[in-house]
Amino acid sequence: MRTVIFLFLTAVAAAQPRIDNVLVRMVPPGSTSLAGAHMDQIKTTDFYRKLVEQRKLSQVDRFAKETGFDPRRDVRELLFASTATGGVLLARGTFPLHPQVSDTKPLRHGKYTIQSSGGSGFCILDTTLAAAGDLRSVKAALDEWTSGSHTGAQPLLGRARAVDPQTQFWGVSAGFAGFLADNMPGAGRGIDFSKIFQGLEDTWFQASFTAGFQALVHGATATEQDAVNLRDTMKGLIGFGRLSVPENQPEMLKLWDGIGVEQEGRTVSIHADIPENLVDRLVRMLSVSSAGRALPKSVP
Repeated sequence: MRTVIFLFLTAVAAAQPRIDNVLVRMVPPGSTSLAGAHMDQIKTTDFYRKLVEQRKLSQVDRFAKETGFDPRRDVRELLFASTATGGVLLARGTFPLHPQVSDTKPLRHGKYTIQSSGGSGFCILDTTLAAAGDLRSVKAALDEWTSGSHTGAQPLLGRARAVDPQTQFWGVSAGFAGFLADNMPGAGRGIDFSKIFQGLEDTWFQASFTAGFQALVHGATATEQDAVNLRDTMKGLIGFGRLSVPENQPEMLKLWDGIGVEQEGRTVSIHADIPENLVDRLVRMLSVSSAGRALPKSVP
């Protein structure tokens, strides 16, 4: 398996994730990570439908009722950029030009109006383009869009060459895997997903949901011994997850069998291949272990 994974990485080294050419031109300079989602594809999958059904998103429901815009329905593609002050979520889809949302006030920035609340806000640039996040990040995205330089995303995209261009969900980080560590579910059923990624740097990941759940996370640690420790910790957590499977749920063993880790030098690759008939179980596990967490944290 190790040889197969590293041959795969070499073979696709010239690739890059597909990104809407408008969204990529709005990424603020100095961004430390990017995460993209092709929502038009993801929304058609059983994984997404079941994950959304498991969550009661009252804030999103209220926003949709007040504005006539439902992010779960009207977004085609998302791109999240982590910044020094938090982050900005960039979206392509179908948006109302003049949404009226309670508890916000208009803030003019150049030729655009940001609907602000506290230190956060969102801006509908036109009927197909929107941005949301902390105010400084939203302003930086608008400045990058109007500047004409459009170079903020390039350093990160250079690190994302191994991402499959056809993947539905992907991300890349220049430093420690902050996006993954901060936004993955916490401890649940044997694996603390967030803790696993805290020791990785220069990471990229990809995931697809069309037939079950397939994902690959690749990153480096500070030393080779750190990589060995991370590999052994991951294998131990998977083993604990297998031991925690109730006797009357033997099918759950196949879920844990679909998760693995490989290590070579300072690099670590974590892969998952969960069959479609276990998607319900995976969604329930993620929903329970991620209670109280939001993704991304910095977006209102």
